[in-house]
Amino acid sequence: MGEESLRKRKGEDNRREDGQSIQSHEHRTMNLQKQAKLFPPPPQATCVGLISGICMIVGTIIGSGIFVSPKSVLANVGAVGPCLTIWAACGVLATLGALCFAELGTMITKSGGEYPYLMEAFGPIPAFLFSWTSLLVTKPSSFAIICLSFAEYASAPFYPGCDPPQVVIKCLAAAAIVVITIVNSLSVKLASYLQNFLTAAKMIIVTIIIVSGIVLLAQGKTENFKDSFKDSKVSISSIALAFYNGLWAYDGWNQLNYITEELKNPYRNLPLSIIIGIPLVTVCYVLINISYFTVMTSTELLQSQAVAVTFGDRVLYPASWIVPLFVVFSTIGSANGTCFTAGRLVYVAGREGHMLKVLSYISVKRLTPAPAIIFYGVIAIIYIIPGDIDTLINYFSFAVWTFYGLTVLGLIVMRFTRKELKRPIRIPIIIPVIVTLVSILLVLAPIISAPELAYLYCVLFILSGLIFYVLFIHFKFKWPQKISTPITMYLQMLLEVVPAEEVTE
Repeated sequence: MGEESLRKRKGEDNRREDGQSIQSHEHRTMNLQKQAKLFPPPPQATCVGLISGICMIVGTIIGSGIFVSPKSVLANVGAVGPCLTIWAACGVLATLGALCFAELGTMITKSGGEYPYLMEAFGPIPAFLFSWTSLLVTKPSSFAIICLSFAEYASAPFYPGCDPPQVVIKCLAAAAIVVITIVNSLSVKLASYLQNFLTAAKMIIVTIIIVSGIVLLAQGKTENFKDSFKDSKVSISSIALAFYNGLWAYDGWNQLNYITEELKNPYRNLPLSIIIGIPLVTVCYVLINISYFTVMTSTELLQSQAVAVTFGDRVLYPASWIVPLFVVFSTIGSANGTCFTAGRLVYVAGREGHMLKVLSYISVKRLTPAPAIIFYGVIAIIYIIPGDIDTLINYFSFAVWTFYGLTVLGLIVMRFTRKELKRPIRIPIIIPVIVTLVSILLVLAPIISAPELAYLYCVLFILSGLIFYVLFIHFKFKWPQKISTPITMYLQMLLEVVPAEEVTE
């Protein structure tokens, strides 16, 4: 009897311990959920109105591109006249493309940019290839280009009269990526405050350059605009490459489509933000280039390591240090904005099961998409090591315009295959046809006229996503899950992250 009562007592103790363990686990789970509730939910529709939409377009587009691309655009066309024409034409193309995306965004009101549109028009495979390419090529290479631009302008004042060493530029760019990645991983609020400050600094330097150029023109500094089309070298290949570099400066014209669900009255504010915002940027870009040419000849601009720094030295001396300082703020602001929005596409793709789930997890303590941000930072540093800005821009533009063209083609296709969808904004069919044809020209012209292995590598990389899709998504092989599950578990414990669904419930 004594042994039996002892066993009963032990059984009760074990049950009590098990109950306490379960309660303890439930308590921890509730704490996690309570902490997760603190994560700010997605902004509601009332958060982004017309003015905010215009500011988002202008603030996203204007960044490092206008301080880097003028030299490359001029190098491809060879003269002032064609250069300014390309800048204006890029603005027109960006506006037409954004109007196509406005119809798509109000027809398919899902955040995530091109991803849901490709899913609706062509099915999961093109959508997966887009997320695959964006995750591993376009987004990280964009991050790398911006940080390389920052490094060039930050180092230029310390090497007057010569180009900074590549080692210095790449180390500075890598350091910028690390700092921005850490800031965005640690605090949403800190990253947001930093973005607001840097956006204001960006508009200050743009205003300084434009006003200085207008003053110089009023003083009669127009000699560099005489015979502005003389010695131009215009071919299909050179125009395409010039467009690549110009359009890089306009990249971000589709950013409102990533937050369609958060726009107030999107049927009105989305097209209005586009029609006002992008032409405003176009005017700024053309005026900035005119300002550059008021103090530099074509040859001098091509020889300049940092165009805005040279402009500042000639116009604002002895306060010329203002220009590189504010350009550095501008480029860092663009890089921070790129990193800040990095989690959206990954989350949408992860929700569809098209990406590793851990990349869409949210930090419980920090309330940031830390895994996605860290992943972007690591890939961007890898791009910095072998690449230079011009090569990366060509590589980036080739990939991104492939999917821009495919997305706009999807708009044309859905006019016939998805007639039942409501279209609050319905643009003339000629606009998506023009954008699709220009996209095809931009993608094919450099390959035909001046083929390089980089383009072949890019195509092969995009198509290699099919292998991963077939193996891991279509057939759903079990062994990758056996490998990824423990890795995901350890990363969850290391980074203290949980699935986004738990965060927003």
